[in-house]
Amino acid sequence: MKAVTLRNLPPSLDRTIRQRAKKKGVSVNKVVISLLQEHLGEAEKRPVRRYHDLDELAGSWSKQEADAFDRALGKQRTIDPEMWK
Repeated sequence: MKAVTLRNLPPSLDRTIRQRAKKKGVSVNKVVISLLQEHLGEAEKRPVRRYHDLDELAGSWSKQEADAFDRALGKQRTIDPEMWK
């Protein structure tokens, strides 16, 4: 991979790049590469993974089964105020 040196980078642009890197938690180098790719239309296109291992389960419950499941979860999702004192 080639290295590029930027000279005479305006201070405000340097600040903006560094702030963006800090905010995203990545290196300045990664931010600059990402900005160049986006601006030049060469952003890496990651394929969307689609999984089908649970397809046969989707929509298989009756309305009554789904309601019973939601009621059971509702009991588990209540907050016990005594535990949070």
